[in-house]
Amino acid sequence: MTVVAELTGPARELRVRRCAGATGFTAVADRDGVHLTHSLDETTVSDHRVVAGLCALVSSGALAGQEEFETAFTRVVEDCGPDPAAGWRAFYRNSVRELRSGHSSFSPVHRRARSLLVGDSVLEVGSCFGFLALQCAQDGYQVTACDICPGALDLLDAAAADLGAAVTTVAGDARALPQPDDAVDTVTLIHLLEHLDGPDVQAAIGEALRVARRRVVIAVPYESEPSGHFGHRQRLSAADLSHWASRWPGCTAEIFADHGGWLVLDHPGPC
Repeated sequence: MTVVAELTGPARELRVRRCAGATGFTAVADRDGVHLTHSLDETTVSDHRVVAGLCALVSSGALAGQEEFETAFTRVVEDCGPDPAAGWRAFYRNSVRELRSGHSSFSPVHRRARSLLVGDSVLEVGSCFGFLALQCAQDGYQVTACDICPGALDLLDAAAADLGAAVTTVAGDARALPQPDDAVDTVTLIHLLEHLDGPDVQAAIGEALRVARRRVVIAVPYESEPSGHFGHRQRLSAADLSHWASRWPGCTAEIFADHGGWLVLDHPGPC
């Protein structure tokens, strides 16, 4: 069956079409807009596969900008089931399974993040789809996910119920978290800070340290250029992590590389 969804973006129309017999992603841009074809369905749709397919189209110039990328992403997922909700359920189930099994390109990042958690409670700041929060809940942690986008939290609520994972969601800005002081053992900022400008980075780290009783875990991508289609605003390096750590001399800091850069900040005392 072929599903066609027509969307109006900020500058040009995007048509997304699922073809069972096709392979991969293709897109053709003409004066009527962008015509995107994909081959995913309920058995194959996942974050890894959708990102890989759409990034190839960004590289070819067929898709441009964050809003167009996100619109295409949403419609591809929703096209993969008999209705949008079914598409999202399949997307979450497949994505979490791939992340846990190591079949997702992001698996090493989440595996490392989970290995760095201390204590029993976790706050994921900038949770987006909430894949890390779901895995932490499945591991037995008390988990809260915080994001500035209510729509993303609605998707996570539905996915958590479907997967039987206890995740509490809270809308909030990383620069002014709604949680009280010392609310959780570990706060994670995983691939969030590259979305912020310089002064906002320190505000977000400061808020994470305020809310964390014991540890803040930060991960960022190392890119040659910021990925605009992901909404990245700055190119980061180990020097940036060192600079951030220097702003918090009261904390113990560890900086290392593993599929990007990591900064772990511990409050004084045993962790």
